[in-house]
Amino acid sequence: MELVWYIIASIFLILGLIGCFISILPGPILSFLALLCLIPTDNCLSVSALVFFGVLTIVVTVADFIIPSLGAKKFNCSSYGVRGCTLGTIVGAFFFPIGIILGPFLGAFLGELIARKDVSTAFRGGIGAFLGFLAGTLLKLCFCVYLIIHVALIFLR
Repeated sequence: MELVWYIIASIFLILGLIGCFISILPGPILSFLALLCLIPTDNCLSVSALVFFGVLTIVVTVADFIIPSLGAKKFNCSSYGVRGCTLGTIVGAFFFPIGIILGPFLGAFLGELIARKDVSTAFRGGIGAFLGFLAGTLLKLCFCVYLIIHVALIFLR
């Protein structure tokens, strides 16, 4: 029976890794589910480790939605641009795959235009949002790869 749990955990880890690039799949959450699949096995993590990884999963997931807005803000977007970036991130998720990439950029860009900023300023805000999107993706990727390594080390014990 343990083999079944290991296979399910492996599937969750693979889906979590894919979810780093396809925002419809919650990559960090799926990777964390892999740890939960180990509970009925001999290789279960301690409760404190599961809580730690659970909190880290929540932090990474929330940060993934906030970081594009912070990138826009860092490039001097107005509140319209920051809100546009957030809205673009959410709406872009429904227009896979191009919407995931362009959503934050277009949201910030249009928000800045609504705030009556010139096109170059609006474009700069869009670039900041896009860079924030890349940073969020990198954060998710690092977290999911770390969990893959962690589980692999558990398997090798």
